[in-house]
Amino acid sequence: MHLVILGNGAAGATAARFARVADSSARITVVSDEAALPFSRPALMYLYTGQLTRDAIRLYPPEFWSRNRIDLVRDRATGVDTAGRRLRLAAGGDLEYDTLLIATGAVTAAPAWAGAGLAGVQGFVRMADLDTMERDAPRRGVVVGGGLIGVELAEMLRVRGAEVTLLVREESYCAHFLPTPEARIVEAEIRRHGVDLRTSVDVTALEGDAGGRVAAVHSTDGTFATAWVGVATGVAPDLGLAAGAGLETARGVLVDSRLRASAPAVFAAGDCVELRDPPVGRPAVSALWYVAREQGAVAGRNMAGADSEYAPAVFYNSAKFFDLEWQVYGRVDATPPAGEASLYWADPRGRRALRVQHAGAGAVLGVSAVGIRLRADACSHWISAGVHVDQALAELRMAVFDEEFGDAMRVGGQLSAVGSQ
Repeated sequence: MHLVILGNGAAGATAARFARVADSSARITVVSDEAALPFSRPALMYLYTGQLTRDAIRLYPPEFWSRNRIDLVRDRATGVDTAGRRLRLAAGGDLEYDTLLIATGAVTAAPAWAGAGLAGVQGFVRMADLDTMERDAPRRGVVVGGGLIGVELAEMLRVRGAEVTLLVREESYCAHFLPTPEARIVEAEIRRHGVDLRTSVDVTALEGDAGGRVAAVHSTDGTFATAWVGVATGVAPDLGLAAGAGLETARGVLVDSRLRASAPAVFAAGDCVELRDPPVGRPAVSALWYVAREQGAVAGRNMAGADSEYAPAVFYNSAKFFDLEWQVYGRVDATPPAGEASLYWADPRGRRALRVQHAGAGAVLGVSAVGIRLRADACSHWISAGVHVDQALAELRMAVFDEEFGDAMRVGGQLSAVGSQ
C-alpha cells in the first residue's frame, strides 16, 4: 500500500508519523516543494529575530524520516487524478497512490489593491516569505492588517531596529475577535514598542518605482513612503489542487468526521480543511497549529485503514503581542449576541484583563485573558460541562498561574469590578 501525503506542515508530518504507527509495512511518501525537512511554521518569526536556528525549528530530527521509512520528496504537485489515483509532479512525473492526504495549508489572502504585485510586497505564511524578508532586510516597513500575523511582522521588524507603521482597517486592533477594552490594552502595548499603529485606515493603492518595487502606500490616512509592505490581511485555505481535482470545496476542502474528502481514497487535514458538520460551538475552519496536528493524527491512522473520528476539542488559541500574552477558550465575541452576556475585569494599571462570556441561563461559553495565564484544563472543563458562571468565578483562583491575580480574586474587592458588558 502506498500512502501519499501532499504537504509537510504540521498536519502532513503528523499524518506520516501516525500512518507509520498504524501500518508498519506501508510505503509512505510526503511531497512538498517548500523545505527539505518539515518545520514548525509558528516558529518562523524567531528565525528572523535570531532566537532560533533552522535546525531548531524542525519538527523531527533528519534521521526520524529514514528510521521510520518515510520518503520525503521535494517537488511541486501540479495536479491530482483521483480516478487514476495519481499525483502529478512538476519534476518527478506521476506518483501513484492508494490513499492520498491533501494537507496544503493556507496562503496569504490576496488583497485587491492596485500595485499589490509589486516587488517588496509580501505575506508571511511560508518559508519562502521568511527568505524574502531576509533578502530585503527592510529598514522601514508598512504592515497592513489587524490580526496576529500583523503584530508578528511588526515585532520582527522592530527587533531588527526597523521603523514600522501598522495600518488597521477596523476601529480597533483585532476587532473581529477582541472586545474593544482588550483591544485598547493590546494597542497600547504595540505602541509602547515603537510601532506607529493607526486604526480606521483603508489602503487605496500601492505605488511603485521605476524598477517595479513598491515605493509608497496610499491610504485614507495619507501616503507612507516605504520599500517594503507586509500583507497581513488574513489567510485562506490553499484549494488550488483540490479544486482542480474536482473535490468539493467551500471555504476549505469539505471533509466528514473521518476527514474523508469527496473522492474515494482522498483525505484532507489542516488549514485547508472545512468540516461538513462541525459539532455545535466548534469552528468548521480553523487555521491553528494544534488543530492541524490533531487532524493529521486522525487522517494518518485512517489512511492506513483505521476508522478514527476527529472530535474537535474546546476551541483554544493564544498569542503574544510583543510582551503581552493573550489566551482564549471557547467563544468570546467582540460583542455577545442576543441572549448572552460577558463579565469583564481589568487591572487599573491597564495591562491585565479577564472576560467570561456566558449564556442567559449562566453556562460558561468562553473565557479570555490578556496578561494573565489560565489553566487549559479548568477553562475547557467549564465550557464543555456547561458550568454556571458563578461556579467558574468561585473557582477562578485555581484556574490562574498568576499568583498575584489569584490572591486578588481571593481577598475580594477586585472581583466586584467584574460587570456585565
